[in-house]
Amino acid sequence: MVSRSYSNLLELASGEFPSFGRMSRRIPRIMTVAGIMSGIDDDPSESVCSDPSSSSMPMDRIIIVANQLPIRAQRKLDGSKSWIFSWDENSLLLQLKDGLGDDEIDVIYVGCLKEEVHPNEQDEVSQVLLETFKCVPTFLPPDLFSRYYHGFCKQQLWPLFHYMLPLSPDLGGRFNRSLWQAYVSVNKIFADRIMEVINPEDDFVWVHDYHLMALPTFLRKRFNKVKLGFFLHSPFPSSEIYKTLPIREELLRALLNSDLIGFHTFDYARHFLSCCSRMLGLTYESKRGYIGIEYCGRTVSIKILPVGIHMGQLQSVLSLLETEAKVKELIKQFSDQDRIMLLGVDDMDIFKGISLKLLAMEQLLMQHPEWQGKIVLVQIANPARGKGKDVKEVQDETHAAVKRINETFGKPGYDPIVLIDAPLKFYEKVAYYVVAECCLVTAVRDGMNLIPYEYIISRQGNDRLNKLLGQEPSTPKKSMLVISEFIGCSPSLSGAIRVNPWNIDAVADAMDFALEMAEPEKQLRHEKHYRYVSTHDVGYWARSFLQDLDRTCRDHSKRRCWGIGFGLSFRVVALDPNFKKLSMERIVSAYKRTTTRAILLDYDGTLMPQASIDKSPSSKSIQIINSLCRDKNNMVFLVSARSRNTVAEWFSECEKLGLAAEHGYFLRLTRDAEWETCVPVADTTWKQIAEPVMQLYTETTDGSTIEDKETSLVWCYEDADPDFGSCQAKELLDHLESVLANEPVTVKSGQSLVEVKPQGVSKGLVAKHLLSIMQENETSPDFVLCIGDDRSDEDMFEVIITSMAGPSLAQNAEVFACTVGRKPSKAKYYLDDTAEIVRLMQGLASVSEQTVTVSAR
Repeated sequence: MVSRSYSNLLELASGEFPSFGRMSRRIPRIMTVAGIMSGIDDDPSESVCSDPSSSSMPMDRIIIVANQLPIRAQRKLDGSKSWIFSWDENSLLLQLKDGLGDDEIDVIYVGCLKEEVHPNEQDEVSQVLLETFKCVPTFLPPDLFSRYYHGFCKQQLWPLFHYMLPLSPDLGGRFNRSLWQAYVSVNKIFADRIMEVINPEDDFVWVHDYHLMALPTFLRKRFNKVKLGFFLHSPFPSSEIYKTLPIREELLRALLNSDLIGFHTFDYARHFLSCCSRMLGLTYESKRGYIGIEYCGRTVSIKILPVGIHMGQLQSVLSLLETEAKVKELIKQFSDQDRIMLLGVDDMDIFKGISLKLLAMEQLLMQHPEWQGKIVLVQIANPARGKGKDVKEVQDETHAAVKRINETFGKPGYDPIVLIDAPLKFYEKVAYYVVAECCLVTAVRDGMNLIPYEYIISRQGNDRLNKLLGQEPSTPKKSMLVISEFIGCSPSLSGAIRVNPWNIDAVADAMDFALEMAEPEKQLRHEKHYRYVSTHDVGYWARSFLQDLDRTCRDHSKRRCWGIGFGLSFRVVALDPNFKKLSMERIVSAYKRTTTRAILLDYDGTLMPQASIDKSPSSKSIQIINSLCRDKNNMVFLVSARSRNTVAEWFSECEKLGLAAEHGYFLRLTRDAEWETCVPVADTTWKQIAEPVMQLYTETTDGSTIEDKETSLVWCYEDADPDFGSCQAKELLDHLESVLANEPVTVKSGQSLVEVKPQGVSKGLVAKHLLSIMQENETSPDFVLCIGDDRSDEDMFEVIITSMAGPSLAQNAEVFACTVGRKPSKAKYYLDDTAEIVRLMQGLASVSEQTVTVSAR
């Protein structure tokens, strides 16, 4: 349920800030047909569906959306106040495009510029960037950008996603509603810019990172069938951490408005899936290797694939003369002085673990005096991306540790730590990679972190660099990595020495182990890493993501979609075009003109809400059922999974009601009739085998219970932890199938339960039996209503629908198979909830009461 405070933020975002008016000004729309400008309806409440035949796009097109454009901008120095724009070759977004191949796909970028552009220049800058670079800049007022980026993104989302709880105002940012409103508003502005260039029937949209997690909702609201992917480049925290976020459900639902959600590692994906299960009650499963979440009739796919590096760019940098000159300088500085270089390259922030790495270096020098004077740790500290007191604290702690270690272990001409906190050009970093014997990446929590990948490729080198290092062309290359187990690339680098960065002794031992390792072992580890990194580059990552996005979106055109919900609770329901809401007028009309009716009703979840604690029927329900049963034209059956004693007691006042208990194993046509069975009487000795197994799982799963019926056993975990209960249910299912393999029973899982019942028993048997009885009495029904809510009721729907072509129904019979809720089903109709079903039954009952009254006269 969406928090009341934030339910109308979509409306807020479109009107809260008066300064947005200028930014909503249109830029020229990209032409899809020569000479024709394609426009878009401005009403956000309307879903846009353009005619597919109106577009003649010669190639596939993708709109890549991120917080920053892959563009460098600087003022001309001639005093004209004009701008010079160029590609930022270090941007992942640009590397992604290169990896796809320029001729294969057309790419448009939407994002912010790093530099502030005066409002008077924004139209001109937009025109230049669109025409020259196919970039659509998103201009934000400085105050709004600060609250959105430095406020909500960097003070609240970023620390929390890196497992930092705001336990006090000093530890991360406490939730601030005005910062959240700024975040939503900026996401809305991004959506408005996308609207100006998107061709919704053809274009794919790929949104990047946590800065734009609300964006999928804005796009899905405008274009119900937009082909939308999202990739999270940061970690996703465990549910215990994430659930502390006050707007946790809003962000989850926004992400679920994507078609494909990508993560670097299985851990991050698992945490996201757990959050969806625990907070939204959603289920997920793996089908043929693809993980999917069922959400309002849509399947949202989950992609797990770490990003790679741009091999071509890195190899070209390795070939630069500047790189070669810098390598010569570093060889002279370190190798020629018999120094072994260890290298760290990190952003200056609290999660990169720079101070822990320095403590490990200090420990190594203390425990292994033989390395003093021989090894040097070069720590390159990139400028911090955020602002605040924590950045200043990290800088002060780092400088203090460097000073202390150098004073303790240094000597004339030798400092064990070399700290470089001035910005370096990329070729200079690459030169350090080439010379370093070992690379240390010991972040306490990080997203992907491509530093180890860049190091591996740099150590592979080229012929000219090999010559500088005194290596023959045929000499096997070597590289050593000490990496934190808490960074995204860790699972991909199995040959690295993985460490817990908080364990200073272990990191020091790992550094010593890396230095002492035999040369052949170093070479084998390098070869293994190089083979992986070179084949899983950024192009591989991008192509794989887009292929999965294309696969996920293929059935969009076959589904009927509509939006429901307000604010950030908005979502799209996607269903089969023939799946419709059951119209009260239509069914009442059919009910009035028919004379032989069969009505089959499920109970739990249909006439009675699943969440109710008291499951017994109300007096109103009994009254409705009796009204239906008194109509001589009706044969009414209640089909339940409950025991016959329970349903007989609950419906003892319903004289003419037919009852089916335990999924139809037991059956009686009226209250005074004898119970009969739909299948031969079953032997229940198998319970002696199954019950001890279920008891074992009940004892180890808090909140689970066993229900012992006459012919079946049910293990229910409705009140257990959803993740653990689901895991235990799968284990129990396998266990029971194994021990009951030779017994005449079937083991099935249902909604929060595992059930063992006799073979051949299903609710479909009840439907067959009822139709058979009516056919034998030459009263084949011309009206059939069947309502249920879960998987067991699908058997009834299937029998009813297939009977339409057979002799058991009257010719041109009116058949209504109806499920509860909008979800994939064999039924052709749905009603939203049990309240609507009760209203429907009440309506039919009132028609029957009128009929009975008229007949009595």
